[in-house]
Amino acid sequence: MKIVVLAGGLSTERNVSLASGTAVCQALRGNGHRAILVDLFLGLASCPAELESLFDAPDGLCAQTTIEAVAPDLSKVRALREDQSLFGPHVLEICALADIVFLGLHGRDGEDGRVQAAFDLFGIPYTGSGYLASGLAMDKAMSKRLMDAGGIRTPKWILLHLTKEGIPRLLEKLSVPCVVKTTGGGSSLGVYLPETREALEAALYDVLRFGDEVLVEERIRGRDLTVGVLGDRYLPPVEIISNTKYFDYEAKYQTGASQEICPANISEKAAKEAGEMALALHRALGLEVYSRADFVLDRNDVPWCLETNSLPGMTPASLVPKEAAAIGMSYAELCEEIVRQSAQIKRRK
Repeated sequence: MKIVVLAGGLSTERNVSLASGTAVCQALRGNGHRAILVDLFLGLASCPAELESLFDAPDGLCAQTTIEAVAPDLSKVRALREDQSLFGPHVLEICALADIVFLGLHGRDGEDGRVQAAFDLFGIPYTGSGYLASGLAMDKAMSKRLMDAGGIRTPKWILLHLTKEGIPRLLEKLSVPCVVKTTGGGSSLGVYLPETREALEAALYDVLRFGDEVLVEERIRGRDLTVGVLGDRYLPPVEIISNTKYFDYEAKYQTGASQEICPANISEKAAKEAGEMALALHRALGLEVYSRADFVLDRNDVPWCLETNSLPGMTPASLVPKEAAAIGMSYAELCEEIVRQSAQIKRRK
């Protein structure tokens, strides 16, 4: 198959996406596909006369990528193009020539459904969930509403339309400890765990960098778990033990900053309940092919669902590939299975 692996873009998770996309592209090429890596925002600055010949590029257009300890400076990325539209040069043209586009995107422009909606309009097949389910999963407040409606246990929460002027009044009403998060972030960016009123005040002012829709959530203390869904089944849970104070962006992506134990050393009852909740949320949101839900397992062995990811990380060291490995599925087989299941979906055009 001719496959474009689409990655990068203008998300704060840009570097994570490029690392996922590179690994997926190399795995698919190893499986015999004519796969190439394309950056959503930067696109293809120069192209041969026969655009389709790019699928035979010996390196799959892959470049060396690393995930730094801090999120990328997106202003520097934007400066590389005068045109600031979502799709870079020749992106739609090369995607239209592919048999399928593997979405290696994370965060805004990838998980929010906009790319999926555009591809549906152009009749371009792609992997994973459709535009509506993707948008619902990306919006943490909408996900919370569906969890509440579906009886999926989740910490108590309120949605704020935050302004700087309103913060002093909120400080009198909100309780600590709590969780403060932007409704559309990922990779723990825009997430704060204030323990004191001073930390809460700082969090409320800082979270405005990500937008004025802010979720404040009850803090559940316990063990961090995540559970992947593939097709119609859930995968073994992973327990994440951060070697730093919190499982933040740096802990997620820097070697040695966290331990990831799969299968998690938890009771069979807790593992089954978390898995069933992950699958229930996957279905409630209308997600397809694969996803990954995050949990806290409290001190009474009760799992609490926090959110779900419609396009989870896909480097070989990412969580869903580790869960797949626990059931005997190699990384290359996982990438192939995602392509196979996605190719069977009849998208709305």
